[in-house]
Amino acid sequence: MDIITIMNRRNFLTCLALSPIITSDLMAKSSDIYLCREEFRVITQLNRRLKRLKSFVGFANFNLLSYRQALLYARNYSKIGMFSKDELLMIERLFEEKPNSYGFYGVRTCSDINNFISKKEVVKIPKTGHYLFKGKAQEDYNAIIKDVGNSLILTSGVRNVMKQLSLYCNKIYNCGGNMTKATRSIAPPAYSYHTISDFDVGKKGWGYKNFTSEFAKTREFYEMTKLEYIGMRYTKNNKDGVRFEPWHIEVI
Repeated sequence: MDIITIMNRRNFLTCLALSPIITSDLMAKSSDIYLCREEFRVITQLNRRLKRLKSFVGFANFNLLSYRQALLYARNYSKIGMFSKDELLMIERLFEEKPNSYGFYGVRTCSDINNFISKKEVVKIPKTGHYLFKGKAQEDYNAIIKDVGNSLILTSGVRNVMKQLSLYCNKIYNCGGNMTKATRSIAPPAYSYHTISDFDVGKKGWGYKNFTSEFAKTREFYEMTKLEYIGMRYTKNNKDGVRFEPWHIEVI
């Protein structure tokens, strides 16, 4: 057994001891990369703070929130609390590091951690809490609803850096610090196409099932495969190393 495998196993056992969600990682590969004990502690702390931030600013506003705005809210409102030095370093790491070692080979879509999205650039979709970029994304969504039917709904639209960071941190936490598993499920904050174009759709009333492969069995998905003006960003066995996402619409 080589040194890397031994280290990964040690990290694996450490994170299992710390994480309340163990079952999902019992089938993890021995080659998966895990956070160490201290890193997992920081992720846990950061994950909680980001949830407080989202609760404070509101679900819809959180989708557009910039890094600078997040720091400002945290600094001025005790219900959120200031980000610690370790948390800030972790945010920078998750934004800047190349995720190839985790099996993710997608391209960087955002180069500025302070990326700002103006409300003039987007349109809020009623009854969803989500935004779409004006132009092609909005046009595609309206066309999909017209061609497929009102049983479809927007399940995730524009996500600025902080929203993607929050989803990523929460996934890392729920995976017990397994960076490989988390990164193949949720793109790191600098690598999400939601920051520049793409969006997710689902079947009304399906809830979380819309974010599983079960969505590919629906009539709605079948009808979408006939549409030539959109694409599927993450097909089965895609070159980016991302799981199959039939719900993810690629804006062409």
